[in-house]
Amino acid sequence: MIYLLGSIVLTSYLTLAFKACEKWRISVFPAIIFNYITCVITGSIVNGSFPINSHTIQTDWFKWAVLMGVLFISIFNIVGVTAQKIGVAVASVANKLSLVIPVILSVYLYNETVAGWKLVGVLTAIVAVIFTCAPNVNNKDGSITVSAKIKIVLPLVLFIGSGLLDALINHVQQKYVTAENNNAYLISGFFSAACIGTAILLVQYVSRSRKFVVKELVAGICIGIPNYFSIWCLVTFLQRSSWESSASIPINNMGIVLFSTLVAWLLFKEKLSTINWMGVLLSLVAIFLIAFGNTLF
Repeated sequence: MIYLLGSIVLTSYLTLAFKACEKWRISVFPAIIFNYITCVITGSIVNGSFPINSHTIQTDWFKWAVLMGVLFISIFNIVGVTAQKIGVAVASVANKLSLVIPVILSVYLYNETVAGWKLVGVLTAIVAVIFTCAPNVNNKDGSITVSAKIKIVLPLVLFIGSGLLDALINHVQQKYVTAENNNAYLISGFFSAACIGTAILLVQYVSRSRKFVVKELVAGICIGIPNYFSIWCLVTFLQRSSWESSASIPINNMGIVLFSTLVAWLLFKEKLSTINWMGVLLSLVAIFLIAFGNTLF
């Protein structure tokens, strides 16, 4: 249970940190790159050494770690933009209700069952995403503005990308990751993201399209350490949980949605419409039905 709570609190912190970056006028992209460099250093300290070598590269899971790194840096940037431009609640729900994707894939990959109340929970989760991400219609004719359309596209992209990332993490954890290579796998994923991001950042520095700012480095460090342990807690929880992954992932993700939304409401005074709040409440119903529906009813 401690690993589940750790994943919920630390992952929620990451989304909230992007909102804080906006408040303190810190550019998200460099902070994300420094975050991944910090993740590699943190993981190497936890591991006792830097684990990537010729043997690591030849392992079955290394190519998946590289792919995870690509998804890390892509999705993290989308999370940052969504949290700043639309809100923490929308970013959290679109990010974590993507559980629908790994839950559905678990049926085909691991012969798990999604039927009865669990199926109702999956469908409820989809409705929750739509409600929570629904934009306010301000035009007199009831039409959605162009900016509002963008606000729909961002969460949708985040929803799909996060779902694929969760499915990838779960698949590798099921097939390749053990207690012995857990840290090596995570560090390899973060190292992949750090290499890609650093290359882009160096080009920007050399071309003088961006200047180095100390507070972006500090922000990256403050995000990076919790980021490493958020993934570490998630992978450890999936390894040790007695639940099927089709229940474990929803429980983790719905906890993140609830916690981050409430904290954003308290700290950043984020305002949600009635239909948005309905989406948040439906997300709680969804986690309950997916995790416990078939055993209680």
